[in-house]
Amino acid sequence: MAIGAHDKKILRDLAKCKAEIGNLPIQKETSDLWRKLNRLESVRPLVWINEIPWHELNAGGELTCQCEDKALHDLEYSLRTELYQWNHFRCDMVVEPVFYNGIVGGPGSSYADYGILEQVNRSVDGEDVGYIPIIHSEADADKIKTPRVWYDRQATEQKLLFHSELFDGILEVRTRGIVTQWHSPWDQMIHWYGIEQLYSDMYDRPQLVHRLLRNFMRALNEVVTQQEALGMLDIGNGNWRVGSGGLGITDQLPVSNPDGHRIQTGEQWGCATAQIFSEVSPAMHEEFALQYERPLLERFGLTYYGCCEPLHKKIDMLRSVRNLRKISMSPWINVDEASDKMAADYVFSFKPNPAHLAMSTLDAGLVRSYLEDVAKKTRRNRVEFILKDVTTVCNQAQRLDEWAGIAMDVARAQ
Repeated sequence: MAIGAHDKKILRDLAKCKAEIGNLPIQKETSDLWRKLNRLESVRPLVWINEIPWHELNAGGELTCQCEDKALHDLEYSLRTELYQWNHFRCDMVVEPVFYNGIVGGPGSSYADYGILEQVNRSVDGEDVGYIPIIHSEADADKIKTPRVWYDRQATEQKLLFHSELFDGILEVRTRGIVTQWHSPWDQMIHWYGIEQLYSDMYDRPQLVHRLLRNFMRALNEVVTQQEALGMLDIGNGNWRVGSGGLGITDQLPVSNPDGHRIQTGEQWGCATAQIFSEVSPAMHEEFALQYERPLLERFGLTYYGCCEPLHKKIDMLRSVRNLRKISMSPWINVDEASDKMAADYVFSFKPNPAHLAMSTLDAGLVRSYLEDVAKKTRRNRVEFILKDVTTVCNQAQRLDEWAGIAMDVARAQ
C-alpha cells in the first residue's frame, strides 16, 4: 500500500509519542504490579478503564484523524485513542514501544456462521427491537455447524511489511495471532432461543436445551482446535484485556516462543460467561452452562469467568474450574458475601458502577465513598477495579479523567 508523505509523517509522529511513552520506566513497574496480582500476591487494587464512549471525548480535537487517505484512519485512530487514554485516564494502563501486526483470518470469536440465521424483530419504523426465537425442536438444534476457520498468511505478511516500513526506526513491529478468547455461548444462543422460552424449556424440555448446548459447544471446540492446527494462536501472556477484566500480564504462562512451535490453548488465557443466567440457581447454572463450558475453559492455561452477571452466590460452583484465576464481580454483587467466599484464592475483578458517570453531574464525593467502601470490604482479596460499559459521560470528557484520579487515590491508599 502506497502512503503519501503527509500521512506518513502523521503516523510516524504518533508512533514516536507511543515509543517515548512505552520506554518510560513506569511501564515495567506497572507490568510488575499486574504480574503480581495475576499470581495472587498481595498488591494494591489495580485500576483500568475500557469500553469507552470515544465519540464523546473529542472536544479538543485530539482524536480527529488527519490522514488524507481514509483507509489509514483505523490505524491512526488506534494510535490516537491509546495516546489519549495515557494522557487523560491512564490509571494502571501499560503502553509498549511495540506495534502489533494482527493476523488476517477468521473466525476469531464465537460470533460467526454456525449455520443458523438470526431473525431480527423490527418495529414499525424499522428499528431492531430484538430477536425472534427460531429453536423449537431438536431438529433445529441439529442445524448447528462448525464455521470455516481460515488464515491468510500472505495477506498477514503483506501487512507486516507495510507496518515495518512505516514505523522503521521508531517502533518494533511484531505479528501477533489470537492471544486470548472470550467464549460466551449463551450470548449467541439466546439470539436463537429467546430468554422466556429458554427458562421454560430448562424445566419442560431440558433435553432440547442440552442438545443445543452439546452441538454448539462441539462447534466452539472444533473452531479452537482448527485455530491451533493452522497456527493462528499466539502467546497469551501480555498487555491485553483478559475476559471482561484487566490485563493478562503473567509469568505463569509462557513469555516467548523461541522454538517457533504452534501455540496451544494451554499457553493462553481463556474466558467464559453466561450473563443471562444471573437469576438462575447455581444448580441450574451448572447443568445448563458450566458443565459444558468447563471442558473448553480447561483447555487453557488460566481462565476468567463472568461479565455483568452477579456471581457472589456461585463462587463455590466456580471452584470446580481447576484453572480459574479471575472472577468478574459486577456492580450488582453483595460485596461482603463475595469477599468472604473468594478470600485470596482468585482475582476479585470488580466492575464499579458506570452509571455514576451518566448522572446530571459527576458526584465526586459519591464516587470516592463508593470505591472506598468496596476497597475496605475487599482488603483481604486480590482486587482489580475495571470500569467498563461506560456508554456516556454526558459529553463531558473530563468526567473520565476525574473518575480515574479518584480511583487511583483510593487504590494507592490501600
